[in-house]
Amino acid sequence: MHAAPTPPVTLVIFGATGDLTRRLLVPAIINLTRQRLVGEDLHILGIGIEQGDDEFLRGRLDAFLNHLNGEEQTFKDEAWESLRRRISYTSGDFTKDDIFLEIGRRLGPDANAAFYLAVPPSFFGSIVEKLAAHGLTDEKDGTFRRVAIEKPFGTDLASARALNAQILAQIGENQIYRLDHFLGKETVQNLMTARFANMIIESLWNSRYIDHVQITAAEIVDVGSRGKFYDATGALRDMVPNHLFQLLAMIAMEPPNSFDAEAIRNEKSKVLKALRIYTPEEAKTHGVRGAYRAGPLNGVELPAYRGTKDVSPDSRTETYVALKLYADTWRWAGVPFYLRTGKALTARDTEIVITFQPVPFAQFRETEVNRRLPPNRLVIQVQPDEGMSMEISIKSPGLSVDTTPVSLDFRYADKFDIGKTTGYESLLYDLFIGDQTLFQRADGIEAGWAAVQPFLDIWSKDPSTPEAYAPGSMGPACGDELIERDGRKWHELGVILHREAKNGK
Repeated sequence: MHAAPTPPVTLVIFGATGDLTRRLLVPAIINLTRQRLVGEDLHILGIGIEQGDDEFLRGRLDAFLNHLNGEEQTFKDEAWESLRRRISYTSGDFTKDDIFLEIGRRLGPDANAAFYLAVPPSFFGSIVEKLAAHGLTDEKDGTFRRVAIEKPFGTDLASARALNAQILAQIGENQIYRLDHFLGKETVQNLMTARFANMIIESLWNSRYIDHVQITAAEIVDVGSRGKFYDATGALRDMVPNHLFQLLAMIAMEPPNSFDAEAIRNEKSKVLKALRIYTPEEAKTHGVRGAYRAGPLNGVELPAYRGTKDVSPDSRTETYVALKLYADTWRWAGVPFYLRTGKALTARDTEIVITFQPVPFAQFRETEVNRRLPPNRLVIQVQPDEGMSMEISIKSPGLSVDTTPVSLDFRYADKFDIGKTTGYESLLYDLFIGDQTLFQRADGIEAGWAAVQPFLDIWSKDPSTPEAYAPGSMGPACGDELIERDGRKWHELGVILHREAKNGK
């Protein structure tokens, strides 16, 4: 069944001259135009503080798309030329009324509109209040008005609750689309299908058969020019209550009674609310943090995190975090979820590793196999090379009983032409058609912050600095110790990529 084109809509982008718009949003809309999922009745109205007219924004986007074309991308074509004519721009201050009066004049009372807040989080609440005050969020005569909000949504539990209260006082939950771009990844969306459409997987998806779950979001890049933002945020706030918890929720949720958006969001929220809230003493032993030191990374000498521009020289902000969590539900009782994320690591690798219980070694107890039979593992690769791999054991050729691990691999790029997508295509399409399945709900956001709040609290009072680790490594020693004291090991970062390189893929 082919997806239907979106209804007529004007996408109003606050922060239209920023990196997010040119690098992700506009290329995604070009892809949707190519696929005929948006048509001539989609318009873009860019809002920015920089002075300029319509041609100013179009020229900015032209220059960026030319740069992409130089990298063998193909965003600049007939689809872009068609879309380009429907892009307009107006400049103004988000905190003043004038810009909202101008938006109202441009939209008129009867147009469908989606307001995209590609702005610093400090503007989220005030922009929604201004939109509502000027009647721009009023839905009437079958038209819709929606607001898309990027992460981070709050900086802790209290601020997330306050921001939800501020926004929900102006518009309904059904109008709010809280984005997490990880949920636009094809593999992430396929998690539910893989689980619920395959009895062989779902029947094993519980504490009887699963030993533990690892969720990793590793980056090879350092903080770079984002020192000011990152020093106020850190790895925990930046990645865990949004990206990693969304992956955890899709892995651990119960089967919804339908694929309706609210049914799915209900089950995801139940999982996040079931995450064990640690006491301060428990938080000390269930979470660790690190920060990269100076050293070589990809042939470049990298300064230490605390020596990065706009980072305080006595910063206690972490660039790596690892947590051990539990979802206290019947299905997952006693199964630990190990989460880690960090910058300047050995590979760019976002993956979920399901490690199954070891076999009961009765038939192998008299053989060498007993001492080295590895557990089965399902590795779900989210990025950069989307796919899945099941690791099983088979008998090696020969007369003796000896086993060897093998992988049954599936890569999306081998089976499907997924093209040069940004990950925002499905999110924007769903925003335009009104499907909230892939977007976060207020209660889920707050449950995520509640689970990480104990770590934020103890680290804010801890005078020590995060443990140093070498750039290009797997992270600090404390990260390994967190999982190894349970007799387990982290899955090697980038191991699937390494195997493909050996095979000449």
